[in-house]
Amino acid sequence: MSNPETTQVMSLPLPPANYVNLYSDEHIRKNRAPKPPMPILDTYSMFGIQQFNNDDNIIRPLETQGFRRLYPQHFDRKKELKKLNHSLLVNFLDLIDFLVHNPDNPRRAEKIDDLSLLFVHIHHLLNEFRPHQARETLRVMMEMQKRQRIETAHRFQKHLDRVREIIKNAFSTVPDQTDEDNKLLTVPVELMDFTNENATSESNQDHCHPLDRLMCSIVDNM
Repeated sequence: MSNPETTQVMSLPLPPANYVNLYSDEHIRKNRAPKPPMPILDTYSMFGIQQFNNDDNIIRPLETQGFRRLYPQHFDRKKELKKLNHSLLVNFLDLIDFLVHNPDNPRRAEKIDDLSLLFVHIHHLLNEFRPHQARETLRVMMEMQKRQRIETAHRFQKHLDRVREIIKNAFSTVPDQTDEDNKLLTVPVELMDFTNENATSESNQDHCHPLDRLMCSIVDNM
């Protein structure tokens, strides 16, 4: 039974929640937020265990990490991964054979070391594919965005053509002006003005409609 006074310590640090809370909108508005940390120029340690240099490559060679290289400098990664996979399987079967027939054989530790080295090489080769994977992921994402925008533009153009067709049909169904309207439009302005002027002066004399009076005057002149 475990001791209740024993404190559990996490292998990884806690999230910097207290540090993040200092950058709230209110603190930033009042200029009370602390300045961000200065960038590291030389070296830094991860979790206080391993030292890293800013000038180092993101994926460092195996020799700099203290491992023996099993493949040449110039190689085909696919072929080497297949070779490492076969070697891993063979060494695993040899380890099982040692454990079944002779568990105390000192070569058992050698096989475990060989398996660890093979896993390190496979992990390293897979990590070297990470930049290529990032570029391919970015390329696929941009192609998807391009395809979505082209499809959106096509749908918009289709709706625009449909709206134009509806407006065109609406204008084509509007009736033209009738002949009577054309006749009314061709009435001289002087006669209309005359009608308006006489309507006010002669409205007190009789109850004849101004248009009737106009027609009578036209007939008299004929």
